[in-house]
Amino acid sequence: MKKVLKFFLYLVLVLIVLIVGAIAYWYISASITSSRNMAQLGPEAPILTLDGLGFRDLNKNGRLDTYEDFRQPIDARIEDILQQMTVEEKAGMMFHTFTGVHPEGKLTEAPVLTDFFTWGPSNSTMVVKKKMNHFNLFGVPDAKATATWYNNLQKLAERTRLGIPVTISSDPRNHVMNSEAVAMFGGDYSMWPEPLGLAATGDSLLVYQFGDIARQEYLATGIRVALHPMADLATEPRWPRINGTFGEDANLSATMTYAYVKGFQGDSLNAYSVACMTKHFSGGGPQKEGLDPHFKFQKGQVYPGGKFDYHLIPFKAAFAAGTAQIMPYYGIPMDQTSENVGFSFNKDIITGLLREKYQFDGVVCTDWGLISDAKIGWIMIKEAADHGVEHLTKEEKLVKAIDAGVDQFGGEDLVEMLAELIKTGKIAEERINQSVRRLLRDKFRLGLFDNPYVDSEKAAQIVGKKEFMEAGKLAQRKSIVLLKNNETPQGSVLPLSGKPKIYILNIDKNIALQYGDVVNKPEEADFAIVRTATPYEPYGDSFLEKLFHHGSLDFKDPEKTELLKLMEKVPTILNVYLDRPAVMPELADKSAALLVNFGATDDAILDVVFGKFNPSGKLPIELPSSMEAVRNQKEDVPYDSGNPLFPFGFGLSYTEKINPNR
Repeated sequence: MKKVLKFFLYLVLVLIVLIVGAIAYWYISASITSSRNMAQLGPEAPILTLDGLGFRDLNKNGRLDTYEDFRQPIDARIEDILQQMTVEEKAGMMFHTFTGVHPEGKLTEAPVLTDFFTWGPSNSTMVVKKKMNHFNLFGVPDAKATATWYNNLQKLAERTRLGIPVTISSDPRNHVMNSEAVAMFGGDYSMWPEPLGLAATGDSLLVYQFGDIARQEYLATGIRVALHPMADLATEPRWPRINGTFGEDANLSATMTYAYVKGFQGDSLNAYSVACMTKHFSGGGPQKEGLDPHFKFQKGQVYPGGKFDYHLIPFKAAFAAGTAQIMPYYGIPMDQTSENVGFSFNKDIITGLLREKYQFDGVVCTDWGLISDAKIGWIMIKEAADHGVEHLTKEEKLVKAIDAGVDQFGGEDLVEMLAELIKTGKIAEERINQSVRRLLRDKFRLGLFDNPYVDSEKAAQIVGKKEFMEAGKLAQRKSIVLLKNNETPQGSVLPLSGKPKIYILNIDKNIALQYGDVVNKPEEADFAIVRTATPYEPYGDSFLEKLFHHGSLDFKDPEKTELLKLMEKVPTILNVYLDRPAVMPELADKSAALLVNFGATDDAILDVVFGKFNPSGKLPIELPSSMEAVRNQKEDVPYDSGNPLFPFGFGLSYTEKINPNR
């Protein structure tokens, strides 16, 4: 026994030594790499004073170049810097991927063990070695630290040969975090309902206000490109990304998309704008069986109802609003073009439809990870979404996407590979120049060449400030939809009054105590108040696959039976979070009252339940009556479910019995 214990202790000791050694090697290697990168940098840009004006001498040559002169037309500035750029610098501009934000605001030159989002290549490797200057943020620290890090990154970029500033982008950060995928983003930003909830308000001025407030918070921390809105339509109920859309009605989505873009960009892109990358052209909603094309198990984007053009309507609104950028989706528009390949590889879509028919001359950036598998060490995040071109090499995929008309590759950093393709003539440099011009144009329009820095002290005062938070809270309440409100001899169940005895599930007790007396058993309660969410079924095994909500929409045991038993014991007020349209006929029938939300805090929901706010939201998606009805729907057709439980546009209030029309 002693020998076994001794062997075990030796084994543990060896493992500890190996782990410590691996971490030490990791940090030493990162330090050496960082030192080598920093050695390649020049000084910070001096200020040239001419005619009483100050100009940044970004290439440090002691004279004012046209691209450094903010008095010059943007086109002239673009051509001046373009002719100074090397092939490697042009190639670096055409990639847009994640980078880590140090939790203390320093440059991320070595991984922080406690912060998963810093485990990728160092900031200097991306900016100095790979010559990249477009980055997407994932997890972030508080506003001040994020702004401090951003300034440090811009200072790093300023010291490169031409001083090309960095453009930082982000997926949505301003929504109540009901899903694991969204919750990973973090931050101090004001909290609003998800886009589906914004659509439920039916209020385009509120959507504009959201865009304007989010714009101010983004600006404060250096984020200059919004990787949103989603102009996709939620015509396939099983699709996991419905919560990011404005619903299934093209005209409602178009109205909201227009207001959203205007809120972020203003009437023209300028130093106070956040550029919108509207996605996912030409509409990513009609996925066969709802299986998302992020993943290999997708079955294509289909149009059994012949509604391809219907899905373009919200994008026309985005063009009218002046969206700066467009992102195509991963899927294959089955039998809609001359070849069945993914959107970003599809010349008929990017060049023929987007560029030629709609005359869009802004940046087209692919969705993330079309060329390479996404991994961190041995952890598989996502396989390459190279649908229809799986047989091609990485080089051939780059060539095909660029030939199709894209300007930038999201989630990739294959700079050396692209540079070699240009040098060997497999991709014409003039074709690359077209894309680089578009990318430079947005940097100039956003004012990044003239002053990319932010005030890190003010960032904490702007991000999440009281009036922004209050606006978000009001929007949450406006987005809640009342679907059922039983009548009793004493009147309608809702709103509740006084301080009733309440039994709660999935609600913070400390918050609930502000509204009623919380009891421990349903039998002791006057009412039960329950929060739950649309069911789903996990598909796949990878990290990212597990975060997507695929599959069946109906409630199953044990949850379904437990809820029905509760409803037998006590009048139950059920609130369901809809990231997709739940199928819940039995629960709707047995509940005393039924509400749905699209991202709302406990107090927002309880304010509606207790009549502190009169519900006014209307369903932006219909709720089917059965999974059979869901399976019988056409993926590309809106509100075509047979005998829906609740139709599109349905919603009650406390002053009217029913109002299914907007």
